[in-house]
Amino acid sequence: MKTIIVASKLDPAGMNIINSLKELNSNIPIYIVDKEIINAENIDKELNSDFIVFASKHQSEKKEKALTVHTIGNFKKAEYGGLDKTLSPSSALLTKHFFQTLKKNNNLDYKLTMEATHHGPFIETPSLFIEIGSTKTEWNDKKAGKIIAETIIESIKTFKKSNKKIAIALGGPHYCPNFNEIQLQNKYAISFIVPKYSLPLDKSLIKQLKEKTIEPLKYAIVDWKGFNNSKERDETVKLIEELNIEIIKTRDARTN
Repeated sequence: MKTIIVASKLDPAGMNIINSLKELNSNIPIYIVDKEIINAENIDKELNSDFIVFASKHQSEKKEKALTVHTIGNFKKAEYGGLDKTLSPSSALLTKHFFQTLKKNNNLDYKLTMEATHHGPFIETPSLFIEIGSTKTEWNDKKAGKIIAETIIESIKTFKKSNKKIAIALGGPHYCPNFNEIQLQNKYAISFIVPKYSLPLDKSLIKQLKEKTIEPLKYAIVDWKGFNNSKERDETVKLIEELNIEIIKTRDARTN
């Protein structure tokens, strides 16, 4: 698997991570862009890679110290890069592996979390974002930059395909505590996470969830109470089942 790390010279967290990678003598190719990373549309056309790791800052209203991992795309209007109602390819197995490795390596007082899929850029190569949040203090924290850099190197070096059950996840909040727990366990590997605020989805987006998960998608893990109402949930479940995707409730995914 040929992997390239992409960061923006405008992004202090991204450059912090890149500097740590250089100090660790990583031989993973690095590509620096001049624009904000979420606007680096079709950047994969300039790269010869099988997988792209976007090293980036994370921002939040609560300004929590956080290390995050997420896949990319938009379920509604593209307000932060990418295309409207368009997803970019995702690997459930790689996303899970990066998140588990980050969990193992995180020895700081930073919250560790997956995020729902929520921004660009649009590309056609599988990718993920790995981020430091959420203020300038954390973006420039060399210890956090080193942990992310070590996680990138280790994740790429140790990744092996496995027989995890490939899933998408739907419902609940942006920082998805239920899905974090499942992703850190060993049975299911989650690619895209659809939060409550992005629901409902139309059939074309549900097809994208299946088609743009690069491993064969068999399961949808549903936060049963994490929808806006039961009608929305029932209609979404029906559309998912029409694509021969099995519905698993979060409580069952945790215990299976």
